[in-house]
Amino acid sequence: MEAKKTPQADLTKKSTMFLNLGLLVSVGLVLLAFEWKSYDDRNLMDLGQVADDFEELLDIPITEQPPPPPPPIEQPIIQEVPDEVEIEEKIEVDFDLDVKEETVIREVVIADAPVVEKADEIFDVVENAPEFPGGMEAWNEYLRKNLKYPTQARRMGIEGTVYVVFVVNTDGSIQDVEILRGIGGGCDEEALRVVSNAPKWTPGKQRGRPVRVRMRLPIRFKLG
Repeated sequence: MEAKKTPQADLTKKSTMFLNLGLLVSVGLVLLAFEWKSYDDRNLMDLGQVADDFEELLDIPITEQPPPPPPPIEQPIIQEVPDEVEIEEKIEVDFDLDVKEETVIREVVIADAPVVEKADEIFDVVENAPEFPGGMEAWNEYLRKNLKYPTQARRMGIEGTVYVVFVVNTDGSIQDVEILRGIGGGCDEEALRVVSNAPKWTPGKQRGRPVRVRMRLPIRFKLG
C-alpha cells in the first residue's frame, strides 16, 4: 500500500527557492574571494630613518693618458742637378740671291672644264633638233603616201591620233620606235611600221656635235 504525504511535508515545492538561494550564496563567496585584500606589515621600513653613507664615498680621479708622439717627418732628398748645357746652333742664311727685275709673271687663266658628252647619251632637248629631209611638209607627204588605214579600224569606225616616240641616232637612222599613246584597231601597228621604215633624218646637234635625240610625233588617222 502506497504511503501518503501531507502537503506540508512535501519539500519539492520549495526546490526552486533553495536552488536560487544556493546560487546567490556561491556568487557572493566568489566575489568576496576576489575582492579580499591582505597586507604584509612585517618588512616595511621607514626610509627616512635609514642612515646613508653616500658622502663617505671616495672620489676616483679620471685616468689621464699622455698623447701619442707625433710621427717622424721624412725630409725630402735633394739631388743636385747639373746645369743645362747650352747648345748653340749656327744657322747660315744666304741672302745673296740673284733677282732679275725683268722677270715677267704670267697671269694664270683658269678655263672652264670641257663638257664631256657620252656617246650613248640620249637628249630630249638639244640646240639643233633632228629634222626630216625637206622639213615637216616632206614628213607629212611621206605619211600620206605610205600610211594605210587599217581595215579593222575602218570597219569599226576608229579614228584619232597615235603618238609615237623614237630615237634619231647620230647618223640619222631611227631606232627604239614605241607607242606613247594609241587608239587600237590596228592603227598603232601601222604607225610603228611607217616610222620604222622612214628614211634617215638629219641628226640633232648639241654644241655643234651630232647627238642622239628622242623624238615624239603625232600620226593622225581620219576616215573619209
